[in-house]
Amino acid sequence: QVQLVESGGGSVQAGDSLRLSCAASGRGSSTYGVAWFRQAPGKEREFAAAISWRGSITSYADSVKGRFTISRDSAKNTVYLQMNSLKPEDTALYYCAAGPRFTRAAVDYGFWGQGTQVTVSS
Repeated sequence: QVQLVESGGGSVQAGDSLRLSCAASGRGSSTYGVAWFRQAPGKEREFAAAISWRGSITSYADSVKGRFTISRDSAKNTVYLQMNSLKPEDTALYYCAAGPRFTRAAVDYGFWGQGTQVTVSS
């Protein structure tokens, strides 16, 4: 079983930055791909960014490319999402997810955290 705990969310102004953390624990967690998804009120959950278990491959949604950076610290078994130049449309509940594949599809991730809220005001 893999446990994921997100942290780092908050309320910021447009143009500010935040760094989200996803701490993983449990058998196999260090060899899993990890992704960040987000869900805004009244909208479907959407993919934001993903990183392979080695950290050598990353993928971003077009809406965050160039502003968000995903990375992982293997020693801490933690994945980060650095979010710069935040926009009001980035407001959402952000979830991290882990799974054996490197993919952008939520259905491929079997383990999910509880989410951390990011609110960006204009």
